[in-house]
Amino acid sequence: MSNRRSSLILSLFSIVFFIPCVFGQKKSKEGSQDLKTTPKLVVGVIVDQMRYDYITRFYGQFGDDGFKRLIEEGFNCKNNHFNYAPTTTGPGHTSVYTGTTPATHGVIANNWYDKTTGEDVYCAGDDSYESVGSDSDAGKMSPHRMVVTTITDQLRLSTQMKGKTIAVAIKDRGAVLPGGHTANAAYWYHGEDEGNFVTSTYYMQKLPKWVDDFNASDAVEKYKKPWSTLKPINSYLESGTDDNAYEGLFEGEKTSVFPHDLPKLWDANGKFSLLSATPYGNSLTADFAIAALDGEKLGTDDTTDFLAVSFSSTDYVGHKFGVNSKEIQDVYMRLDQDLGRLLDALDKKVGKGEYTLFLTADHGGMDVAAFLKDSKIPAGNTSWDDSEQKFDAFLKHTFGTTDVVKTFSNYQFFLDQEVIKNLDMSLKEVQEAIAAEVLTYESVEHVYTAYQLWQNEYMHGIPHLIQNGYNQKRSGDVIVVLKPDYVSYSDTGSTHGSPFSYDTHVPLLFFGKGIKIGSTTVRTEIPDVAVTMASLLGIEFPSGATGEPIQAVLE
Repeated sequence: MSNRRSSLILSLFSIVFFIPCVFGQKKSKEGSQDLKTTPKLVVGVIVDQMRYDYITRFYGQFGDDGFKRLIEEGFNCKNNHFNYAPTTTGPGHTSVYTGTTPATHGVIANNWYDKTTGEDVYCAGDDSYESVGSDSDAGKMSPHRMVVTTITDQLRLSTQMKGKTIAVAIKDRGAVLPGGHTANAAYWYHGEDEGNFVTSTYYMQKLPKWVDDFNASDAVEKYKKPWSTLKPINSYLESGTDDNAYEGLFEGEKTSVFPHDLPKLWDANGKFSLLSATPYGNSLTADFAIAALDGEKLGTDDTTDFLAVSFSSTDYVGHKFGVNSKEIQDVYMRLDQDLGRLLDALDKKVGKGEYTLFLTADHGGMDVAAFLKDSKIPAGNTSWDDSEQKFDAFLKHTFGTTDVVKTFSNYQFFLDQEVIKNLDMSLKEVQEAIAAEVLTYESVEHVYTAYQLWQNEYMHGIPHLIQNGYNQKRSGDVIVVLKPDYVSYSDTGSTHGSPFSYDTHVPLLFFGKGIKIGSTTVRTEIPDVAVTMASLLGIEFPSGATGEPIQAVLE
């Protein structure tokens, strides 16, 4: 009895401990399957100056293979916003790929005043390097002003540099910044007399054969043709009239109506550079990106590669003709076709279900201020030149000199601390005095001082966005925000840069391997993109990341 009793106890003991162990092993195995998703290729797409409502406005005009496919077979974040200002191209591309804001990544504008050198600098400019593929200075670029890593960097690091990163755009900054510090290559378009894709000695000493072959082909020249509407113009009911006072003109045109005769306008509008301001610039970008799939053998093995594509021509067209123009509608209808071509190439060359893609924008765009004003909406155009005389008089009256201000750049005053010290005043006092003065100007809505942004942590509203865009080492002393729908710009065409929703609300679509099908109206933010992709890939977040993974997106 004793032995049987001992055996029974031992058996019960084993069952009690064995069952959890078995289930624990099973759970561990299931958990390991959720650690990461391994697409053969990640494709990041940024559409320059794309408002979210372009999707809803033009949806009925889209085909089945571009935007509709991404939305119906992917995940749509309908309430996606930039969580900082200024909303411009350089900071936008950098924020998407670094998972943080200018406060951390350091790219505070396209161009800005450098407090160290006293000179204006360009976000991607770098005279340490030379052009490759061009006799011009178009290739003197690098990502050195971006002070943190990107999702593309982290993927390279996680694969021991075996996974490739290739970045493509019309704009140099649209390729250089997404490519990160470790990209195998970043290529951008140089127009003028050349019409070639170029790069920098930062990446290589000579172009690979496939790029030389592309440049030597008629890939660019074939777009030297009239720009007519894709469909009959009377079907473009989602945009304003074709002939109006709110659109800019190509040099040599008397009206802004279709068709635009590009061959006739060629010489007066920068020759090959003219293509950048038409939908053909996007088509050319898609052509080159598809060529890169083969040329760089992307997505052909089990190590994940990254292709970063930025469609820049949407921004040029928006700036020229405005967000409500027939031209902007046509450029998006044609972009829809180009996206369809890119997706089809990915299906064939990488494989359906073998790649993951996201699509977003670097900023939105504002309706033409004159159009809004004529529509009885509070709006207006303003210029710092209009207030400069009054402001200088204030400086002389208050401080005895205008030398307390070094410069006004990107709606920011940069002060001379040595002059202020000699006046026996505190920097805080001078900042506050200037802020109080500027706040009285008609077109100004808010003014913030650097002292405020250093001393407080704003969690909501405009000050939160301004603080996220403020970099302690690079930004100015007094930051000015204009009224909603007020802008310092021409009377024609659209621009951007504000903290208001028309500039912050942009698309965010996810598609492909590891992505759920669905949508959400829960707020998401631009820094979430890189963090979500890092979570999907199971790699470390970019070094300065402040975003959060969007859980609803991931399978």
